[in-house]
Amino acid sequence: MNARTLLKSLAMPLALLAIVLFFAIREPAFIGPRNLTQLLIEFSIIATLALGMFMVILTGNIDLSVGSGVGLVGGIAAVFIIKHNLPAPVALGAALLAATLLWTLMGALIVKQRIPSFIITLGGLLIFKGLFWLVIENSTVPVAPGDSDNLYSLLTTYYAPANLGLGLVAALVLFLGWLSWRGRAARLSHKLAVPSAGVAVGKFAASAAGLFSLVIVCNHFRGIPLPLLILGGAAFTVYFLTQHTPFGRYLYAIGGNEEAAVLSGIAVDRVIIGAFALMGVAVALTGFMTTAYSGNSTTTVGDLMELDAIAACVIGGTALKGGRGTVWGVLFGALIMTALLNGMTLLAVSPELKFIARGSVLALAVWMDVRFSRA
Repeated sequence: MNARTLLKSLAMPLALLAIVLFFAIREPAFIGPRNLTQLLIEFSIIATLALGMFMVILTGNIDLSVGSGVGLVGGIAAVFIIKHNLPAPVALGAALLAATLLWTLMGALIVKQRIPSFIITLGGLLIFKGLFWLVIENSTVPVAPGDSDNLYSLLTTYYAPANLGLGLVAALVLFLGWLSWRGRAARLSHKLAVPSAGVAVGKFAASAAGLFSLVIVCNHFRGIPLPLLILGGAAFTVYFLTQHTPFGRYLYAIGGNEEAAVLSGIAVDRVIIGAFALMGVAVALTGFMTTAYSGNSTTTVGDLMELDAIAACVIGGTALKGGRGTVWGVLFGALIMTALLNGMTLLAVSPELKFIARGSVLALAVWMDVRFSRA
């Protein structure tokens, strides 16, 4: 392993370690069970949106409208529940359907009219922001806590019992181990390169230890929060789609070389539209969690979340030009972004410095992407 490859593989763990050590030294409560649980809720929100962005970026496109969409979809559901007294499942289902249709239409407009996704989604950013403010009438729509029929309330009040959390993680570790073994066996059968057995076992053991440590920390507070379970389901779905289905292979192929993908018979337009439709689902889930976590739907919900999602993808090794990236990298990138934002909030850093830090991280991530792409 050469120095450049080693640096690339260790950059994210070292960056996360440095961030954690800095904030833990400045404020010991940063690594306390309560704050770590809150950090995991924030991480779940950013990472869910980043997973949707990941699939769009894999095709060589980008979506700048997701932050406004998060506010709009969460606002629609909140207004349906609070002002129109619709049952929560109906309201959330309607908002989810609306988000899926909107992003499907955006994807169709991009591929059918051959308009750059940057332009269409930039327009979507403004349109969705305006619609969001109209829906909530430029006011604050509270999410009533403690209402047994209010699923918004459950998103912030439900924590999985300790034994359930440990059982879920044990099942997940076993399933991931089986998937890894199956993928390794398939590559060997086709005489493709694979990491050494020691490296593979080491990575699996580290992942398993991290997951169990996560549950133990959560159990010292209240248990695994519901948003983290939602993220787990979303991450597994995206991982399975991108690594074990033709659709996932097509995403990588289109981002790697769209012309070659067309010549090989891939239905490029349908795959890109599908990626945007899944982005809509991710926006809806993030909108529900963000609104619940905020406690209300107000005009600032979703602000700049598109930048956090893009930064999480790029920090995690996803190439902005498409064709390269992993779900694990996206999750790691989202964790770095969340730790940075959570730590600054805990230290009462001024909003001005927060903006500067977020912008600097995004610029650094893009620079690293360009730098390593040239290598």
